[in-house]
Amino acid sequence: MADFKTHMTVSTATGAVFAVAGAQAGMPLTTCLIAGGLCSVSGMLPDLDSDSGRPLREATTLGAAVVPMLMVERFQKLQLDHESMVLAAALVYITIRFVLAEVFRRYTVHRGMWHSLPAAAVVGMFAFLVMSSEDISLRLFKTAGVVLGFMSHLILDEIWSVDFRRGKYAFKKSFGTAIKLWGNNRWANYVTYTKLAVISFLVYQDEGFMSRFGINNPEVPHTAQQLFNVLMERSDQWLR
Repeated sequence: MADFKTHMTVSTATGAVFAVAGAQAGMPLTTCLIAGGLCSVSGMLPDLDSDSGRPLREATTLGAAVVPMLMVERFQKLQLDHESMVLAAALVYITIRFVLAEVFRRYTVHRGMWHSLPAAAVVGMFAFLVMSSEDISLRLFKTAGVVLGFMSHLILDEIWSVDFRRGKYAFKKSFGTAIKLWGNNRWANYVTYTKLAVISFLVYQDEGFMSRFGINNPEVPHTAQQLFNVLMERSDQWLR
């Protein structure tokens, strides 16, 4: 299995290529740099379930600092004042740095469902929701950087699961445990696909995504606030 340094080297190189490709395609330089950086750090995300603890510690510390900054535009759309933004950013930091880290430490196993294609989709859609932007192409480009970094880790794990000795290929027991759709633990599969369904629904409700693809039906709630208002109205009707 590839070590932490190898994963980071590959994801960083992949991020650099991705950033250059984006610049060549006409993406703004700042967007390319952010997307390349996200690709680089996303290379450690699958190892949040690692027993060694280093990837979990590094990823949650960095994520707790970076995610609030990526959410500034979303905070602005929520019309939060400066002090409210500071409080919201602090809450996000505490949630990622301590709550999320503890969940991974207690309830995941290495090479479980966090090493899988649905997990990559969950991470990508979470990044999409975090990074609000009026320009959907810039938002999708940065999201692609996160998914690309995550996938570079999974692919590298599969490559390291194959030995080539004396002209023959030998497959280790770990082969097939990184790039997969489901694992051996039934409950882990259920939880993973439940998270995928929930976050897919949230992306579908996202206002920018809906309007970009021409499916902004005014009768359907497109933001969390609108959905909350609809649920409150219906609950009032049921109680009457």
